[in-house]
Amino acid sequence: MKQKYLIAFLLIGFLMFAAPATAQESARAAQHTETPIEGLSIYPNPVTGGKVFISSSKNHDKIIEIYNVLGKSVYKTRIRGRELDVSTLAPGIYILKIQEDKARATRKIVVK
Repeated sequence: MKQKYLIAFLLIGFLMFAAPATAQESARAAQHTETPIEGLSIYPNPVTGGKVFISSSKNHDKIIEIYNVLGKSVYKTRIRGRELDVSTLAPGIYILKIQEDKARATRKIVVK
């Protein structure tokens, strides 16, 4: 009889803790679903001349955010063409977040 209570208690405990974790994982997966930017090209990488060229199939206006390796936003702008001026950035590794219409992409760039 004690074994049945123990098994029931363990089963209930397992279900209480396992279900929320699964729901959290599903929510995280849904948050990270991005529509990719078709034909995205970022060059040159590493950046040596202070300019990065960002092109895509649509070439619509893009919202650009640049983060340092600590996750701090260091630059935000909107570009209408393909050219992004990064001459004000110190040499280092940066995360480039690009949004074009509803599509988004994240890339790493190196500034020398």
